[in-house]
Amino acid sequence: MRAVRIGRRCRPKRLAGDKGYSYPRIRRWLRRYRIGAVIPQRSDQVKRHRGRPVKLDKDSYRRRSVVECCIGWLKTCRRLATRFEKLALHFLAMVKLAIIRRYLRILDSSDRT
Repeated sequence: MRAVRIGRRCRPKRLAGDKGYSYPRIRRWLRRYRIGAVIPQRSDQVKRHRGRPVKLDKDSYRRRSVVECCIGWLKTCRRLATRFEKLALHFLAMVKLAIIRRYLRILDSSDRT
Protein backbone atom coordinates (compact mmCIF):
# COMPACT_ATOMS: atom_id res chain seq x y z
CA MET A 1 0.00 0.00 0.00
CA ARG A 2 2.89 2.37 0.59
CA ALA A 3 4.00 2.10 -3.04
CA VAL A 4 0.60 3.07 -4.51
CA ARG A 5 0.49 6.49 -6.12
CA ILE A 6 -2.64 8.06 -7.61
CA GLY A 7 -1.68 11.42 -9.05
CA ARG A 8 -0.38 13.43 -6.11
CA ARG A 9 -2.14 11.28 -3.54
CA CYS A 10 -0.01 8.64 -1.89
CA ARG A 11 -2.95 6.51 -0.82
CA PRO A 12 -6.19 5.50 -2.53
CA LYS A 13 -9.56 6.77 -1.28
CA ARG A 14 -11.04 3.26 -1.25
CA LEU A 15 -9.74 -0.29 -1.30
CA ALA A 16 -11.84 -3.07 -2.83
CA GLY A 17 -11.29 -6.68 -1.89
CA ASP A 18 -13.19 -9.93 -1.67
CA LYS A 19 -14.32 -11.63 1.52
CA GLY A 20 -10.84 -13.05 2.02
CA TYR A 21 -9.69 -9.58 3.12
CA SER A 22 -12.45 -9.18 5.71
CA TYR A 23 -10.36 -9.16 8.88
CA PRO A 24 -10.60 -6.68 11.76
CA ARG A 25 -6.86 -6.01 11.52
CA ILE A 26 -7.14 -4.97 7.86
CA ARG A 27 -10.21 -2.83 8.53
CA ARG A 28 -8.43 -1.07 11.44
CA TRP A 29 -5.42 -0.35 9.24
CA LEU A 30 -7.64 1.11 6.53
CA ARG A 31 -9.51 3.27 9.05
CA ARG A 32 -6.25 4.53 10.53
CA TYR A 33 -5.12 5.73 7.10
CA ARG A 34 -8.59 7.03 6.14
CA ILE A 35 -9.08 4.57 3.31
CA GLY A 36 -12.63 3.39 2.69
CA ALA A 37 -13.04 -0.39 2.80
CA VAL A 38 -15.13 -1.90 0.01
CA ILE A 39 -14.97 -5.40 1.45
CA PRO A 40 -18.02 -7.57 2.15
CA GLN A 41 -18.20 -9.32 5.51
CA ARG A 42 -17.71 -13.05 5.72
CA SER A 43 -20.72 -15.05 6.84
CA ASP A 44 -18.99 -16.15 10.05
CA GLN A 45 -18.35 -12.51 11.02
CA VAL A 46 -21.93 -11.27 10.60
CA LYS A 47 -23.17 -13.25 13.62
CA ARG A 48 -20.35 -12.13 15.95
CA HIS A 49 -20.22 -8.50 14.85
CA ARG A 50 -20.85 -5.92 17.57
CA GLY A 51 -21.75 -2.27 17.09
CA ARG A 52 -22.60 -0.61 13.82
CA PRO A 53 -23.06 -2.97 10.85
CA VAL A 54 -20.35 -2.86 8.21
CA LYS A 55 -21.55 -0.85 5.21
CA LEU A 56 -20.70 -2.05 1.69
CA ASP A 57 -20.82 0.24 -1.35
CA LYS A 58 -22.17 -2.26 -3.88
CA ASP A 59 -21.56 -0.04 -6.92
CA SER A 60 -17.87 0.30 -6.08
CA TYR A 61 -17.66 -3.43 -5.40
CA ARG A 62 -19.11 -4.23 -8.84
CA ARG A 63 -16.41 -2.11 -10.49
CA ARG A 64 -13.87 -4.44 -8.94
CA SER A 65 -14.63 -6.92 -11.74
CA VAL A 66 -12.63 -4.76 -14.17
CA VAL A 67 -9.49 -5.45 -12.15
CA GLU A 68 -10.36 -9.15 -11.85
CA CYS A 69 -10.76 -9.42 -15.64
CA CYS A 70 -7.44 -7.65 -16.16
CA ILE A 71 -5.67 -10.08 -13.84
CA GLY A 72 -7.43 -12.95 -15.59
CA TRP A 73 -6.10 -12.07 -19.02
CA LEU A 74 -2.66 -11.31 -17.62
CA LYS A 75 -2.56 -14.85 -16.27
CA THR A 76 -3.07 -16.20 -19.79
CA CYS A 77 0.56 -15.20 -20.31
CA ARG A 78 2.35 -18.27 -19.04
CA ARG A 79 5.47 -16.33 -18.15
CA LEU A 80 3.48 -14.16 -15.71
CA ALA A 81 1.29 -16.92 -14.29
CA THR A 82 4.27 -19.10 -13.32
CA ARG A 83 6.41 -16.11 -12.29
CA PHE A 84 9.49 -16.99 -14.33
CA GLU A 85 10.96 -13.59 -13.53
CA LYS A 86 12.21 -13.53 -9.96
CA LEU A 87 13.26 -9.89 -9.76
CA ALA A 88 10.39 -7.46 -9.28
CA LEU A 89 11.78 -5.09 -11.91
CA HIS A 90 11.88 -7.83 -14.55
CA PHE A 91 8.41 -9.05 -13.58
CA LEU A 92 7.01 -5.52 -13.95
CA ALA A 93 8.63 -5.27 -17.39
CA MET A 94 6.91 -8.52 -18.41
CA VAL A 95 3.55 -7.19 -17.14
CA LYS A 96 4.03 -4.06 -19.24
CA LEU A 97 4.94 -6.15 -22.27
CA ALA A 98 1.84 -8.31 -21.79
CA ILE A 99 -0.37 -5.21 -21.61
CA ILE A 100 1.22 -3.76 -24.75
CA ARG A 101 0.70 -7.09 -26.51
CA ARG A 102 -2.94 -7.14 -25.42
CA TYR A 103 -3.57 -3.60 -26.68
CA LEU A 104 -1.91 -4.37 -30.02
CA ARG A 105 -4.11 -7.44 -30.38
CA ILE A 106 -7.22 -5.35 -29.64
CA LEU A 107 -6.15 -2.67 -32.14
CA ASP A 108 -5.44 -5.30 -34.79
CA SER A 109 -8.88 -6.90 -34.35
CA SER A 110 -10.64 -3.50 -34.58
CA ASP A 111 -8.85 -2.77 -37.88
CA ARG A 112 -10.26 -5.95 -39.42
CA THR A 113 -13.88 -5.05 -38.73
